[in-house]
Amino acid sequence: MRSLPLPLALTARISPVAVLACVGWALTSGPAAPAAAGHEAGQKTSPQSSSSSSSSSSSSGPSSGAKAYSAAPSPCTSVPAATVKSLVPGAKTAGKEIPSTDTTLRRTCSWNALQGYSYRWLDVSFEIGESAQEAQQEYEQRVKEKSGGGAVPGLGDSAYSVVNLTTEDKQQTREGVVMVRVSNALVIVTYNGSDFDTKKAPGTDEINKGAIQAARAAAGALGSGQAQS
Repeated sequence: MRSLPLPLALTARISPVAVLACVGWALTSGPAAPAAAGHEAGQKTSPQSSSSSSSSSSSSGPSSGAKAYSAAPSPCTSVPAATVKSLVPGAKTAGKEIPSTDTTLRRTCSWNALQGYSYRWLDVSFEIGESAQEAQQEYEQRVKEKSGGGAVPGLGDSAYSVVNLTTEDKQQTREGVVMVRVSNALVIVTYNGSDFDTKKAPGTDEINKGAIQAARAAAGALGSGQAQS
């Protein structure tokens, strides 16, 4: 493969340890991501209907004082190896766990690979709150910060996805973020990709479906951190 000049932001993505060490366990829209040039809804649902869906899910979910999970599960085993291979071709399926100040409450794993000219990045993060109410408040705040997406039916107590397209030095990157609340736990998945040959990004549908697929797997892994009754 011939050497290609990469945009600074994407070069930073290929060195995840150096970038993420600076931000710690902070759950953002993606490491070193530039400001979004536009928003692309991952679902046809409007932001308003997403908010109402979140509220109804919360009211029918666990009580505000419930604490179903006492610890974050291992993030690097939360997504099946076959799914990692499909979403991030060429990546080591073991992933790379990012250092956290409290691994009981916050854990993140990252996978990334450049295969040919195609680049993919996947992050899966878990955050455990003191109660379902606390987790719901945090979830709603993060949804407000990432407007333009929509609710994801049938995933957790509340779930939301959004896809953004950014362009830097004529290189496109498309990034999907899925946020899921299950009782007092939050699951945040970030999935993005670029093609350094065509300068184009993968389609919205591909990125959105990939992020949701990883989020479903990660939400299912929460059982390993279930609180004792």
